[in-house]
Amino acid sequence: MTIVNAPDSPSRALLKSLTGINGLDDLTLGGLPSGRPSLLCGAAGCGKTLFAMTFLVNGATRFNENGVFVSFEERSDDLIENVASLGYDVAKLIAEDRLAIDYVRIEPAEIEVSGEYDLEALFVRLGYAIDKIGAKRVVLDTIEALFSGLTDQGVLRAELRRLFTWLKDKGVTAIITAERGEGQLTRYGIEEYVSDCVILLDNRVLDQVTTRRLRVVKYRGSSHGTDEYPFLIDGRGISVMPITSAGLDHKTSSEVVPTGIADLDTMFGIGGFFRGSSILISGLAGTGKSTFSATFANAVCSRGERCLYFAFEESPAQIIRNMRSAGIDLQRHVDAGLLCFEAARPSLFGLEMHLARMNRDIEEFEPSAVIIDPISALRGVQSEIHATLLRLVDICKGRGITAVLTSLSLAADHVTEADRSVSSLMDSWISLSDVESNGERNRVLYVLKSRGMKHSNQIREYLLTDDGIRLIEPYIGQNGVLTGAARLAQEVSERAEELERRQSHDQRRRARDRKRKAVERQIAELQASLDADEEELDLRFTQDDEREGHIQSNRTAMAAKRGASQ
Repeated sequence: MTIVNAPDSPSRALLKSLTGINGLDDLTLGGLPSGRPSLLCGAAGCGKTLFAMTFLVNGATRFNENGVFVSFEERSDDLIENVASLGYDVAKLIAEDRLAIDYVRIEPAEIEVSGEYDLEALFVRLGYAIDKIGAKRVVLDTIEALFSGLTDQGVLRAELRRLFTWLKDKGVTAIITAERGEGQLTRYGIEEYVSDCVILLDNRVLDQVTTRRLRVVKYRGSSHGTDEYPFLIDGRGISVMPITSAGLDHKTSSEVVPTGIADLDTMFGIGGFFRGSSILISGLAGTGKSTFSATFANAVCSRGERCLYFAFEESPAQIIRNMRSAGIDLQRHVDAGLLCFEAARPSLFGLEMHLARMNRDIEEFEPSAVIIDPISALRGVQSEIHATLLRLVDICKGRGITAVLTSLSLAADHVTEADRSVSSLMDSWISLSDVESNGERNRVLYVLKSRGMKHSNQIREYLLTDDGIRLIEPYIGQNGVLTGAARLAQEVSERAEELERRQSHDQRRRARDRKRKAVERQIAELQASLDADEEELDLRFTQDDEREGHIQSNRTAMAAKRGASQ
């Protein structure tokens, strides 16, 4: 497959052929120059042959471009068997006339220089193979073997130019492999000058850790990445980490991603994290950092989304077993293809190889969330670790992936220098710690930062239970926040005091009621006495009136009698 590179001027355009190698096409801005020879050089063990074969296999299987591999060192059967470790079925491609391998045996000890050096026989042989299967791609491995018996530098330079010109005339995209020379890119120091594109492979050992690196030395007619890039060779092929592709132009999202812990969600103003954000969970050993991570992974997978879990200290089986004690079943998500574990010891690769591996895994699995547990296990110079994490965070942000990173803090300082260094890369930071009091240790957490939202400033105690993580309502006493047995004892004391207050209130209420009733009885008795006095007084008034009436009647009667007698 060929693409047109963006030209510097409208009248010029450079055709390129995709290699199909992850990352390499990015840093070359579209692949190798089409119809031109490219030089792939490096010391033994760098992967030159595997790179070249990958170029041909991808061309045949992905871009419908057949290829020819001319080997001057390895026999065809050995070559087919060696590249099978990458999952390449070269024998099938050969049977389908999509790939051809031609082994040309050259033994320097049997060569005797006589007359002029001529590559015409090679051109005929190679031209026949190209025409037979309609090849668009060609690999020559390695060029030193071809010219091993030639000592005349003038003739060597001329024949090299002739070879490269012949490949251009055939219109094939070619890769020529070459061995690294002393103080120069190649053994003869000529090949890099006649090649249109030169790629240098390096296999470097630092602190007993091997890291493979790639650098595009030159690329005629095209811009390209100029740094050194780590690349990975394993059972899934070759993957190059294009460092310079990481930038700050990633898109942002306002979508909320729950933490998996309802009480923890309430501590964030939006009810969780922003999608595509990076979260740091730091804490001492035994504070449950992995449990928080597994809880988040469980929540992600329960929503039907994919989660990629990078483990540097525990095997996947151990993590799955341990999380069952917290009521988290991760195995069902693994079986459903939603959760993928990638476990490796930090010492297995260098930092750049770890980064290349994780980048390749992210591209293949396409998760919506990534967990790195823990980043404190990575070994190296602090500045290099910071740079590695920076690129990893940029990769996740560029893809809209929510990343959760855990970090082990030291007992002497809950926030280590490493945490402070990486904290600037994080959008949210949750700190886990232990509080020791009354002969026991209790776990507490608090949110140190959370960009773009308000968040709680409370210190919350939490428990790791059989049903997951449970946050306890904060209790603040006279001497600060109380946790564990001290909190329980204080709550018992407060309940006893509350009971005593209620009982005292009830006692006073009863005394008041008794007094009210006594007063009401007194009032009733006084009212009854008053009513009796009033009744007696009314009776006396009535009797007095009756008596006065009788007296008046008697006087009238007596007056009447006296008048009659007169």
